[in-house]
Amino acid sequence: MKKGNEDIYQKRINRQYLTLVFTLVFVVTTLIAGSLYFRFYRAGITGKAEGNEYEQYYVMITDNYKSDFWQSVYRSALEFAKENNIYVDLLGENLSGDYSCEELMRIAIASRVDGIIVYASEAVSMTNLIDEAVRSGIPVVTLYGDSTHSDRISFVGVGGYSVGKLYGKQIVRIIKENRRQELLESETIGDRTKIQIAALANSDTLDAGQNIIISSMQDTIRQENATDSEFEVSIVTVDNTNTFSVEESIRDIFMQKDVPDVIVCLNEQSTVCAYQAVVDYNMVGDVNVLGYYDSEEIIKAIDRGVIFATISIDTDQLGTYSIQALMDYYEYGNTSEYYTADITLIDKDNVYEFKKQEEQDE
Repeated sequence: MKKGNEDIYQKRINRQYLTLVFTLVFVVTTLIAGSLYFRFYRAGITGKAEGNEYEQYYVMITDNYKSDFWQSVYRSALEFAKENNIYVDLLGENLSGDYSCEELMRIAIASRVDGIIVYASEAVSMTNLIDEAVRSGIPVVTLYGDSTHSDRISFVGVGGYSVGKLYGKQIVRIIKENRRQELLESETIGDRTKIQIAALANSDTLDAGQNIIISSMQDTIRQENATDSEFEVSIVTVDNTNTFSVEESIRDIFMQKDVPDVIVCLNEQSTVCAYQAVVDYNMVGDVNVLGYYDSEEIIKAIDRGVIFATISIDTDQLGTYSIQALMDYYEYGNTSEYYTADITLIDKDNVYEFKKQEEQDE
């Protein structure tokens, strides 16, 4: 009996070992195939007719190349790059399968591109990959998310402190409206309630940018004379592994007994999921969503009163600055360490002017 159990155990170990080996072989083969495909693809881009040949070839790496936000940043980068005889690719778009930022970094390094623009994080693995690229002679610009301990030449992003301040001012508006309602409806001062605020933070706790935003938001609320008895901020971790996990994390908030009065979203995906959940759970007017980015869907939601306000980011500047940083590095040997794109608040009061301006720009 004991011998039989040992045989079963040994077979199980062997199966797990084989699965591990096949998985490793598959991952390595996929990365090699991706690198080879991309090198041929790159040769096709740069080796066109002489009149269209580009002097340099950069790649942009993001966590979700399909999102409106990254597509907008990329379009601006591509347009500016072409004006300067450079081609930039949104890496992952032309590859089969889904790759993480780290895997795409390996492909870019193996393909010996002329420059990498990457949505980075403070993870050690990302820092090591950026340093490896730089050692290989490839300058790296971090975009929107930084890797402060790496050898990247520049960071292009938005000011987290300013974003937090804008969120804070909107929350103060909501607190003041709550004060007004309670003065009208409550019979005693003891009936006053706290505004519950949930800030949605990515499960990647190494993202220092979101911590700055939340900290700045809390400071602004206090500076605007809101007392601690009037608001309470909680940080809700959102599993940002994929779209489905983000939806699940946000729906869990609405399944709780006490749903927050304000939900602060720190990226486009969370904004869209929160907006959809407010509609699905019939809580329009009960939950105030403070969003991020200005996609057509988000702007429509503000117009309909489902989203309270959103932060619009100048994606043209993000794309242009990314290319400019690499160009300056090649031309002068150095570049600015920080580039900051402009931000604007869009709410019910100015959404019409924003839409009108967008139509004129088209």
